[in-house]
Amino acid sequence: MMLLRFVARAARYTWPALYSAMGLVLGFVTVLAGASVRVQGGTLEFGGGRAGKLASRLPAPFAFSAITLGHVIVGIDAAALAASRRHEQVHVRQYERWGLLFVPAYLFSSLVQLARGRNPYRDNCFEREACAKAAADLV
Repeated sequence: MMLLRFVARAARYTWPALYSAMGLVLGFVTVLAGASVRVQGGTLEFGGGRAGKLASRLPAPFAFSAITLGHVIVGIDAAALAASRRHEQVHVRQYERWGLLFVPAYLFSSLVQLARGRNPYRDNCFEREACAKAAADLV
């Protein structure tokens, strides 16, 4: 039983490892620009510094307050990370389920919504799930 739990946990971290590695590279770049890092809920969170200030000024549709890559969450600052933590943790679970297929599936969902004349971010099925579960956690 303990071995089975270990294998399941290892799979959850291994399946999206490529995206986590990309997140680590982005995170360490932000650290070089003054960001801080902390472990939170099985993830590494990077936030703040000059990179966060720059990211906060990005134009739509590139603007974000936090972004998840595998088991890494990068936010513009500590307040943004705290405010979006529940939402971003849902994305972490999505990466664990979808692994390498998550980003293509996410982009496909956005393209479908765009083709239907809907908002490619707000109407994306992965964003709807993250918003719904984060809101349900507050109740």
